[in-house]
Amino acid sequence: MDNIKLPLILTTISGLSTMLGALLIFIKVKKINNILSFSLMFSATIMLGISLTDLIPNAYSFFKNFYSIKFIVLAILIGAVITFILDEYMDYNKNNDNNNLYKIGIFSMIAIIIHNLPEGVITFMSSYNNITLGLSLTIAIACHNIPEGISLSLPIYYSTNSKKKALFYTFISGISEPIGGLLIFLIFKNFLNDFILNFILLIVAGMMSYLSIVKLIPEAIKQKNFKNMILAIFIGITILLII
Repeated sequence: MDNIKLPLILTTISGLSTMLGALLIFIKVKKINNILSFSLMFSATIMLGISLTDLIPNAYSFFKNFYSIKFIVLAILIGAVITFILDEYMDYNKNNDNNNLYKIGIFSMIAIIIHNLPEGVITFMSSYNNITLGLSLTIAIACHNIPEGISLSLPIYYSTNSKKKALFYTFISGISEPIGGLLIFLIFKNFLNDFILNFILLIVAGMMSYLSIVKLIPEAIKQKNFKNMILAIFIGITILLII
């Protein structure tokens, strides 16, 4: 078991970096709509950016030699449909802004958990086979997990006014990466392959895209602070270029 300790530590660091994003809930802001408009648009930019520049291109480069583009689109649509079904059947009052924000936070948590599982496996297996590669992946994944923590914690906090709930849900999404990575590695290490991992990533891209376009962006527009939204887009794009 000694040879899995360091991979587990690195995967835990990358996963729990989401908690750094959650620290924004401790910053006092006079007007809530200022930080909501910024954080929602920032989250949408990050989620769409990760989907369009990372998840989909990487999966496409793998699947293009074996399947048509229709297969890739189908996998993305499956993710979008899953999120749509959850949206339709989750019990909440559609006219209540706080409940809508809360649901956005829950959706973000679900999408991030599913996203973190293959990330956890990739980080764990890479560290297990090559510690240098694993360390590089840990740093890269940690960097883009921080904005994911923001996208989850702020809607939860401003809809419930509870820092404990915001931190708890963010912690659950973050810890899913090392726990999921370790369990999947131990149970399915002889069955995991690039097909399964890339297919999951396409589903996650569909979930994140739906969440961004149908939920985050419209909710950000409702806050009517367009300067903050434009600033969030530019900062989000800058972070995506860096990571």
